[in-house]
Amino acid sequence: MTLEDLVALTRERLGQRARRVVPPGPLVRAAVLVPIVDRGEPSLLFAKRTERVGHHKGQISFPGGVVRPEDPSLLDAALRECEEEIGLAPREVEPLGALDDTETVATQFVITPFVGLIREPPAWRPDGEEIEKVIEVPLPVLLQDGSFRVETWERAGGTRSVYFFDYEGETIWGATARILKHYLELVTAVP
Repeated sequence: MTLEDLVALTRERLGQRARRVVPPGPLVRAAVLVPIVDRGEPSLLFAKRTERVGHHKGQISFPGGVVRPEDPSLLDAALRECEEEIGLAPREVEPLGALDDTETVATQFVITPFVGLIREPPAWRPDGEEIEKVIEVPLPVLLQDGSFRVETWERAGGTRSVYFFDYEGETIWGATARILKHYLELVTAVP
């Protein structure tokens, strides 16, 4: 799938569906960017969190974070966090739409993911406090058969499927893997 095909399909599919929205409540609001990076072929960008952060130490996530009261919108919060964490200026991002809200069980967050295109990726500048490094995964690698594995976990009084994706010694799992799987299913589904 070419970059332009992916962008057009993402816009179309996100624009024609009602997304799942978790109403305000006790969960902490967060917003992330699912960045599509133009590397001649589309790649998705992830950030490896440091061991010093308060939540999700050492895990792979999409860049983003907690929504602040002064953030004009959820998208603005995601873009602010991207700039703080990896040096991605908001003007470098072409927003394509929002995916379904996703809750975390253990840490009590509700995450709103926005898909955005970065046509001219800057030199990434992980802040070193929250983010250790940036990881770009080519879309064809993510779409390979068997790229995800699933484990069944007992948690919070119920059984849950937990998705995992391994890439170059790193493991994407939890809410990030659920968001990733949802996005990939959205753009690869036959209408």
